[in-house]
Amino acid sequence: MKKLIRNRAKCLKCGDIIESTQIHQMVHCSCRNIYVDGGLDYCHHGWEDEEKYLDMSEYLEENLELNKLRGK
Repeated sequence: MKKLIRNRAKCLKCGDIIESTQIHQMVHCSCRNIYVDGGLDYCHHGWEDEEKYLDMSEYLEENLELNKLRGK
């Protein structure tokens, strides 16, 4: 299972790297070609031109067995 640790993207049209850090925080790049939303709760990205979009989100692999041993 993967846990989202950074919710961000790069617009290849204007060069902005944008990041959403809180739930329901929608962030647009300066040319409004792309947006990211959801903070670390969910990863929602959108774009006008998909070829000008690069997903830069980062995930951490969670070890379910280790979490079970820890009681989580």
